[in-house]
Amino acid sequence: MSSRLVGVGVGPGDPELVTVKGVNALREADVVVVPVMAASDGKDGGEPGRAEATVLHYVPEEKVVRVVFALNERSDRARREAAWDAAGERVAELLRGHGAVAFATIGDPNVYSTFTYLAQTIAELVPGTVVETVPGITAMQDLAARSGAVLTEGTEPLTLVPVTAGATVLKEALAGPGTVVAYKFGRQAHEVAEALRETGRIGDAVWGSALGLTEESIRPAAELDGTALPYLSTLISPARRDGGRGGKL
Repeated sequence: MSSRLVGVGVGPGDPELVTVKGVNALREADVVVVPVMAASDGKDGGEPGRAEATVLHYVPEEKVVRVVFALNERSDRARREAAWDAAGERVAELLRGHGAVAFATIGDPNVYSTFTYLAQTIAELVPGTVVETVPGITAMQDLAARSGAVLTEGTEPLTLVPVTAGATVLKEALAGPGTVVAYKFGRQAHEVAEALRETGRIGDAVWGSALGLTEESIRPAAELDGTALPYLSTLISPARRDGGRGGKL
């Protein structure tokens, strides 16, 4: 029998936003891997990650395996690659000893997820492994629900931009039609605010971080003052709308 690696989206942080299918996948797996950030020495820093905190609402702690990933390594490529190799080997080892391994990832496993890279690595290390994914609620969906921002209407396009690609990419998206969602913009909050002002789209925009957690923050983008925000901050700039109803259906 081939081993199975299942990427399970566990949402942005609120345990109640894990789907029934996601909970079942976590419980049916032999082990559940959760990614954790490395400390300065490259080892497990001990701090529980968002995915781990969510998973522990549904499976016992002894079933959870913490694996260090280079989630916060941006500058040293060699160190990042070495960390990825070590993480892949650890998950490969688990797959060789178990029939089904679930990997819990915040949001959705097919949207800017660590799982994508892990699956590629496992295909090389453990040929024949069956890879599956269980979709999860994304941060933009949760922020839209909590803030009242409508993501799309009628024929409007929706553009999702990781601000790690640079503020220019965001400016280009804001200059176009439809709703623009920006991920991972916390460290470039000042540049994002400037881009919104330059394109005349700051009035309706909203941002949020730590959604569903005790430290949750959801604020109008107009209040951005240049202060750095949490890395995993999300922004929604709704499409310009004329207030009509049903005209775009």
